[in-house]
Amino acid sequence: MLNTFFQLIHQFQNQKIMVIGDMVADVYLEGKISRISREAPVLILEHEAEKVVPGGAANAVHNTATLGGQVYAVGIVGNDSAGQELARVLNSKQVNTDGLIVDDSRPTITKTRVMAGGQATVRQQVVRVDRESKERLEPVVEDRLLQFIECTISNMAAVVISDYGSQTITPKVIEKVIRHCHELKIPCMVDSRYNIMAYHGVTVVKQNESEAAAAIGYKILDEQQIIFAGQTILEKLDAQAVLLTRGPDGMTLFERSGHYTHIPVTNKSEVYDVTGAGDTVVAASILALAAGAAYLEAAQLANYAAGVVVRKPGTATTTPLELREAIGEHHENCKA
Repeated sequence: MLNTFFQLIHQFQNQKIMVIGDMVADVYLEGKISRISREAPVLILEHEAEKVVPGGAANAVHNTATLGGQVYAVGIVGNDSAGQELARVLNSKQVNTDGLIVDDSRPTITKTRVMAGGQATVRQQVVRVDRESKERLEPVVEDRLLQFIECTISNMAAVVISDYGSQTITPKVIEKVIRHCHELKIPCMVDSRYNIMAYHGVTVVKQNESEAAAAIGYKILDEQQIIFAGQTILEKLDAQAVLLTRGPDGMTLFERSGHYTHIPVTNKSEVYDVTGAGDTVVAASILALAAGAAYLEAAQLANYAAGVVVRKPGTATTTPLELREAIGEHHENCKA
């Protein structure tokens, strides 16, 4: 199994993966605490730095690229500095950003976090400001998005749909992407926060526990309900596999055969930050499937990859080297 994993990681390299979804610019404004304002009981921060980090579907793009995939990012950005900087950051990771359609009528989806700290204090988030349009895509913009997908998808080894509920993924996009993937016989994986039941016919579904619970009308899931949720989503969507991520309880994979497998976390003791770990799971899974892995092998690799990123602060990625080292370390610990 160890050699199989290492061979799959080697085959990640240059797999062409299209990631379609809600591209988010996570903006971090760094400030040093200066004093309390006279105008209101609020902190005054001296501006120190500002950076843009890929978020939402762009984080799935970033993770896939860092693991060695040749990624095509497809989504909507505004004609603004956030969109331009997001494209620049992704380009610097060798991502193809020709599919980032500029829409003059809406802003780039932006989540701005104001971070404050002093010399002897821990840096903390003071406030977050979100900016996005709630309006549906104009037909002309949707057509441009679909045209890029239709012109490019035949060159892909696999497709990811990363739907954060911010209007990029329209019913037309869902229907055409899934149909094209069936025609091309390539895997299509969906990670949808609010609308998973719209993805009938998709190859693989990734959900976390709370998303899966909402999908079947529950608030929370116990062990038996986890099994019911996974099997229900699998059946209703006519999917080949459903992967439920379960935080400290690892993952559960449901397959079309009716078999399901619990995959425990590889290292509970070093969890630092789970932010964005779901996108790492998607990236590792889709690369493994593109490389020819079975669904269980893809899920196990994704579990190792998630185990690496949760040891890092913030929205993080992992590399093929880190992934190989994590697998080797776990293998050695199991033998001891």
